[in-house]
Amino acid sequence: MFKVLIVEDEQDIRVLMKTYLASKGYDVVEARNGLEALLVLKEMKIDLILCDVMMPLLDGFNFLRELRKTSVIPLIFLTARGDSMDKILGLGLGADDYLVKPVEMEELSARVDAKLRRMHVYGVTAESNQQAVLKNGNLLFDLNSYTVTLNQKPIELTAKELKLLQLFMMNIDKVFTKKQLYKSVWDEDYLYDDNTIMVTLSRLRGKIECAGECYIHTIRGIGYKMLEV
Repeated sequence: MFKVLIVEDEQDIRVLMKTYLASKGYDVVEARNGLEALLVLKEMKIDLILCDVMMPLLDGFNFLRELRKTSVIPLIFLTARGDSMDKILGLGLGADDYLVKPVEMEELSARVDAKLRRMHVYGVTAESNQQAVLKNGNLLFDLNSYTVTLNQKPIELTAKELKLLQLFMMNIDKVFTKKQLYKSVWDEDYLYDDNTIMVTLSRLRGKIECAGECYIHTIRGIGYKMLEV
């Protein structure tokens, strides 16, 4: 059973979402703000987070900043703030989706289903994080701390670069098209941007292949795959 964390300061909204998602078979946990959510994450494995933006003590944006320092757990913002700049900021910080309240529960459930289904298909789940360390040559990915080292030296990666790298390292020798990579990491079919995936891939390659090893290979006319080094 997937475990969903709802981070929301309004009790009525928490109860509504929890009741509906529980009826769909999810194990639902609650937090009233970002600080409580960080404590919950220390105590249990969470598969997906639904998060408000405007909250006391620690708001959604700053909670996400803290979360992305150590984790790529998918997070969906639910907020009354529909300004496009807020959405751009949220997605830029590493959110996986951004829904404006009021949200129909059927749509919310569909978004949650889609995120978790794609994570399961591509092998990126909370359970898989317990594999501890992924290794390919001198490249190590610690799935508990979400840190990456190359030749025993730490590499600073963005949230999207981390997601891409984890996907490749958990699927050595599997070919992904650009659209498959985009769906898995950005999960925004309707905003598919060829340039975005190319730039992110290029930056990731530049960071992990600076020592001369070629990890990510281009399969001309098809996509990309990581070979075992």
